Amino acid sequence: MIVREAWAFRARVEREAAFRFARLAEEISAFDPDSPVPAMMRKAAEDERRHLALCEELAGGPVEGIAGSDRIAPRSLGPREAALYETVAACCITETESVATVTSLLSEDALPRVREVLHEIARDEVSHSRMGWAHLAREAGELEVGFLSRWLPSMLAGAAGSAFEPFEAEMDSPELLRHGVLPISRKRSTFVHTLREVVFPGLEQFGISTDAARAWLSERSPAAGGAGLR
Repeated sequence: MIVREAWAFRARVEREAAFRFARLAEEISAFDPDSPVPAMMRKAAEDERRHLALCEELAGGPVEGIAGSDRIAPRSLGPREAALYETVAACCITETESVATVTSLLSEDALPRVREVLHEIARDEVSHSRMGWAHLAREAGELEVGFLSRWLPSMLAGAAGSAFEPFEAEMDSPELLRHGVLPISRKRSTFVHTLREVVFPGLEQFGISTDAARAWLSERSPAAGGAGLR
């Protein structure tokens, strides 16, 4: 049941990402027609639709209740700032974390078909993460991107989902690794490590303060298995 629910959840996430990337491609094209990012996002939307089918396969069949993607940017932001918010949240944070998760799973002895699916997803997620950083780099030359600092905790909460919530013992079983699912303690430690070693330094290179984000993460450090946080 845990395995099916995990892959069904991923199916929903992939479908939402497909809608989001297709929408962001149009929005970014409207204010930056020379950007290479929209083409990357249209390709990413195609990738996510393919991932959806793979996740449904490992979930055991079609996943019900899959809708489009709602806008996640605060309503107070203008169109360009909102597109940057969504891109950073979806790509620089969520897709970067996804790469780390899938890479961690590929280091384990997964079932053959699960391993094939993980390899395919991993290859694409690397590109999806990069397109987010590419858009941030481009926008940093046009906007004051430091406004994102105050919103980072909200982005992290969305990316973490239920990772820091109490869990049942079966959700931490090593047997889950064979089915392409990280035990919850591994999921937490991977999330924390990726933020500290990849996401936060990457954002700071663009002058985006991560103080609020680090405080958000530090508050949850006991639930993250005691991972050291600075």
